[in-house]
Amino acid sequence: VGVDGKGQRKTRYASFKGTKREAELELARLVALNAAGEGVDPSKATVAEFVGRWERDWATANVGPKTLERYRQLLRLYVSPHIGAVRIHKLRAVHLNELYSTLLRSGGRNGQPLSARSVGHVHRVLHRALGHAATWAVVSQNVASLVAPPPVPDNEIEILTEEQIGTILRHLEGRTLRPIVSFLLGTGARRGEALALRWGDVDFQKNVIRIERALEQTKGSIRVKSPKTKNGRRSVTISPWLTAELRSHRARQDERRLSFGIGRAPDDTPVFAKWNGEFRSPSRMSQDFAAAMDTLKIDCTLHGLRHTHVSQLIAAGLDVLTISRRIGHASPAITLNVYSHMFSNTDTRAAEIMEATFTKVRSTE
Repeated sequence: VGVDGKGQRKTRYASFKGTKREAELELARLVALNAAGEGVDPSKATVAEFVGRWERDWATANVGPKTLERYRQLLRLYVSPHIGAVRIHKLRAVHLNELYSTLLRSGGRNGQPLSARSVGHVHRVLHRALGHAATWAVVSQNVASLVAPPPVPDNEIEILTEEQIGTILRHLEGRTLRPIVSFLLGTGARRGEALALRWGDVDFQKNVIRIERALEQTKGSIRVKSPKTKNGRRSVTISPWLTAELRSHRARQDERRLSFGIGRAPDDTPVFAKWNGEFRSPSRMSQDFAAAMDTLKIDCTLHGLRHTHVSQLIAAGLDVLTISRRIGHASPAITLNVYSHMFSNTDTRAAEIMEATFTKVRSTE
């Protein structure tokens, strides 16, 4: 397997259980792998070394910048410090169980507990990386497939009450956050989808907006990309109240632009643009909203507005397929998985329906 720093030939020994002929075939396979540059010794590679290679050689070329940034953060903060030194071929399911337990107890900032949702993100990136390790024959199996991530408690999904919604809208009256918050509450759109929306995507006559792109922010850059899922490209009907909010917002935006001498906003201007027509920073907007919620002593993030929108639709009895399409989920199964606890038990109603059927049958006997 090459030479060392002193020019001496290096030999790798591999144990194999089987017949002599099978061992010769395995030897030929290992020699071929080494000749192709894939002969990394799995007995010496640590988890940290492997995920570093995986991140560099696979993730960089196959996932978006924001996802790559998140992968790097999860691996750096939560994986490498705890199991990074473990030889990858010795990694077992028990190591992952211990990792998740540790993170839940003290994996957050300053030794605070890490949320079950965040631990779930750690599990998913490990599952993906170790899946490739198994495919590339670095390990014999993906041990992450043997471990379940911790369940996410229902109370981790932030839902605003109607009273809180009114309090927030009144508090934001006259501020740049007001139309954005109104839009998120009225459509269930994601933050990036709202910030990428342009005036040309708004049909005031039909009360419909088209979501066709999303804004993504990474360190040092903001870019426009396709929506998160293929179903993310969608048309959403908005209420007359929200249409009026958007009309007022555009009038104020045009008035401000005219005062700066740059003319009314053309159709390709972001709906929630900065004064000069540029895209707003997603992270800065989240910070501004968080500051407003601190003032009001309300526990809610911008994404919580999306959850609130869905909860209102479920409470009104809207079917899950329509909800799924409206919020851009890849399938109704995802909507049910996230919001299943919000759907009321309608089993009694089912019995009532069948009783009505049997009553009709009996009347014809």
